[in-house]
Amino acid sequence: MRIWPRLALVCAAWFFCAAAAMGQGFPSKPVRIIVPFTAGGTADILARLIGQKMSDAMGQQVLVENRPGAGTVIGTEVVAHAPPDGHAMLLMGNSFTINPSLHAKLPYDPVKDFAPVGFVARSPQVLVVSPALQVKSLAEFIALVKSKPGQLSLATVGPATTQHIAAEMLKSALKIDMIYTPYPGGAPAVTALVGGHVNAVLANYSEVAQQVAAGKIRAIAVTTRERIDPLKDVPTVAESGYPDYEAVATFGLVATGGSPPAAIARLNAEVNKALNMPDVRDKLIAQGLYPAPGTPEQFGAHLSAEMAKYAKVIKASGIKVD
Repeated sequence: MRIWPRLALVCAAWFFCAAAAMGQGFPSKPVRIIVPFTAGGTADILARLIGQKMSDAMGQQVLVENRPGAGTVIGTEVVAHAPPDGHAMLLMGNSFTINPSLHAKLPYDPVKDFAPVGFVARSPQVLVVSPALQVKSLAEFIALVKSKPGQLSLATVGPATTQHIAAEMLKSALKIDMIYTPYPGGAPAVTALVGGHVNAVLANYSEVAQQVAAGKIRAIAVTTRERIDPLKDVPTVAESGYPDYEAVATFGLVATGGSPPAAIARLNAEVNKALNMPDVRDKLIAQGLYPAPGTPEQFGAHLSAEMAKYAKVIKASGIKVD
């Protein structure tokens, strides 16, 4: 899993040269962005927003396809086995770097079958509860859960997703016993919470924002070190007495391994251009998403570091899905 940093050093000069000629012959057909989650979630929102800007700039359609299932493995496999021409990308979340440590066998190589394109955004998660629980703070939530061990449910996207790992880490940090309830996407999990089918949800802010604003669910903690602008009145888990807890979702794009460097350079340039547009930045920040433009090399190094980090976390926690 150290191949990306080495490739970054070798290929950096090539990307700069390729960037000068990028656009010649690419894209030659519609570009697909595969989202391994259901429609309506954070990854889907990002893909459609960025995809539209890329489509306008490149003169080719950028089509967003939702391929949820198997902890994002189904959608990820689609891109791994696509023609290596840069016309297929995966809008991936942390599950991309989590899955190699959770699954004994994957239908793709998490390094060789993909080419990093670039960061897209980072997202804090928010712990939200049903107003029916009648708790208004993390301390009250903990007290209630401890009074009913193993009886209340905590839903997330999952398994093998950022939220799943973050939820397990949260349960461990708070020393609480809850029923883990996975859903194929953040939107279905929040819908289940509103409908009274689960008691709490840990999800990206963009997936809970509308229902929190409407008062249908209550936000009681965020997972970043600092409070987020849209929820200034909601404390972090860390400041609520658990200073070592932090969980942030990272979203980015990877193309099929072996795609031409010139295609990767063009895709990266268009993604960064879109992320720097004022209207795009404003829309993302309003939903608690923080744009994160960067180079393919930086993103490749990040992916390698994340795989190593999650390997340690998963081994220590004993989380298994196989």
